[in-house]
Amino acid sequence: MKDTLQIESGRLALRRFSSIELLIAIAVFFVSMPFIEPLRVGPLIESILFTVVLASGVLAIADRRRVVVVGGALALAALTGRWMHHFRPDLMPPELFLIAGILFVLFVIISLLRFVLKASAVDAEVLCASISAYLLLGLLWTLAYWLVAELIPNAFAFSGADKSLEGFNGFYFSFITMSTVGYGDITPVAKVARMLAAMEAITGLLYVAVLIARLVALQAMPKSHEP
Repeated sequence: MKDTLQIESGRLALRRFSSIELLIAIAVFFVSMPFIEPLRVGPLIESILFTVVLASGVLAIADRRRVVVVGGALALAALTGRWMHHFRPDLMPPELFLIAGILFVLFVIISLLRFVLKASAVDAEVLCASISAYLLLGLLWTLAYWLVAELIPNAFAFSGADKSLEGFNGFYFSFITMSTVGYGDITPVAKVARMLAAMEAITGLLYVAVLIARLVALQAMPKSHEP
């Protein structure tokens, strides 16, 4: 499915952009983080990749004009804040673009899950949308942890030298928590941080269980075209 425009019944309709491209964008963003972060231009590359992920997210859920308008507005707010913070951190505190980013990622996750749950069969689009939603859950909590760390001093305890949840540290802690591994090198101390960590662990477990059940049910459903 491509991101092309069509006129149907006198109104504008958008076809869904392939969720495969969204999954590729997210994977490149996550995998490249530890390698680009130490570079001098690392923050700039990170901002560019973040922009690509958000733009891919808008296109991946663009099946209705209302969805495009809402998703585009949230993505624009998040990206504007992100780039302003990159060039003028004195004018744009991270809390503002983090809140916009959280709302946008949550909106994309809900749209992807709606697509997966309404699917009539398991195909590449459904699988990529499912994986993308899971990875975006990790990104959602990454932004939430970063926001808590900005609002509450010493909300997290660190055993290493790097005592920040920006960048790769945030991704690492989020996905380690969601997979319920928990190495203990980053520990939530504040009650809000602990609550978020517990919610992410529960969400990660339930997501995998519900998703597998849904995909198995779809695969087991009799096909209408079969005799």
